[in-house]
Amino acid sequence: MATDIKESTHAVDAASLMRLLPTRPRLLGLGEPTHGEEALLELRNELFRQLVEQEGYRTIAIESDCLRGLLVDDHITSGTGTLDEVMEHGFSHEWGAFAGNRELVRWMRAHNAGRPASERLRFAGFDGPLEITGAASPRQALTALHGYLSAQVDAALLPCTADTLDRLLGTDDRWTNPAAMMDPAQSVGRSAEATELRLLAEELVALLDEQTPHLLAEMSRDDLDQARLYGHTATGLLRYHHWMADTSPARMTRLVSARDRMMAHNLLALAARGPALIHAHNSHLQRRKSTMRMWEGSVEWWGAGALVSAQLGEEYAFVATALGTIRHQGVDTPPPDTVEGLLYALPQDPCLIDATRLTEALGDTPPPRRESPWFGYAPLDPTHVADCDGVVFVKDVPQS
Repeated sequence: MATDIKESTHAVDAASLMRLLPTRPRLLGLGEPTHGEEALLELRNELFRQLVEQEGYRTIAIESDCLRGLLVDDHITSGTGTLDEVMEHGFSHEWGAFAGNRELVRWMRAHNAGRPASERLRFAGFDGPLEITGAASPRQALTALHGYLSAQVDAALLPCTADTLDRLLGTDDRWTNPAAMMDPAQSVGRSAEATELRLLAEELVALLDEQTPHLLAEMSRDDLDQARLYGHTATGLLRYHHWMADTSPARMTRLVSARDRMMAHNLLALAARGPALIHAHNSHLQRRKSTMRMWEGSVEWWGAGALVSAQLGEEYAFVATALGTIRHQGVDTPPPDTVEGLLYALPQDPCLIDATRLTEALGDTPPPRRESPWFGYAPLDPTHVADCDGVVFVKDVPQS
């Protein structure tokens, strides 16, 4: 079996990857089974460079706050702010502290220097303004959307004033209270003010859509896209807060589904702009249902990759990453009867495996899924291999 797989392994490069795909995808998802490993960020960076130089890709999107990501994009396209400022304020989940992300931003800024706008690289975060402990206030997104519209359309068409939004929003700490994640009663998501804000946000987004011909005559396409980003982030955040206040058994499923719905919407907007490399956890990018064990039990939901794949078909591709060892995290040599164990016997490291050939080698009865000794690492599910377009395998992940 190992010999059969060896014959279908390739170098991890853009040319080899494209040969596995039926067409150049508009969205190419590169997953990872754990976050924060510099070796995986370096691999991602090199693959993106090759996609830029050989395949005409111009955008990279990562699992980070979509609104903060605007700061990074401004920096790499126009030089706004310093690199230190962008790394501190342009990322969520503490991603700005990683050397691989810093090098990505530095290289993209250097690449764009002196190039016309049509040839510049773009950066995007595609996650919502969310953390595991809760969600941001919808203030930034709502007020920015209202500001765009109030500057361009007749005031009589606006469903409310800026003062009304401010009154209904109240203080931001009402929305960001970390106790709300564990205790729905602490959430303001179903208060009278939040309910009214949801209606107003929907009306503001509708007005933006209705006024698109006029707005395109008054602002750039990028400005209109940014206004739409604010609008869908506002409605997504208000929906997320609504489900934070839920007390039903479906609460956590609703929350993770709302998050990935926001991700999917942002990815589809990027797809309309041109081909992009997407980097996130495997669970967000896979085509099958995602699962996770949380404090309220196991949850199952359709991730962003599944939602995007349903829309784009072959124009969405997903390459999962599997790992052999992460010894500094207690992940030792994989058992030989697991997918990772089978791949660990291959001599090439790292390598790209044809998922179709790997599925054939696994046979009708997939091997057991590898046990994870650490919450932050999710081994590859053998039953999901058939839904991948390729698998990147890294044998040993060194400590950064």
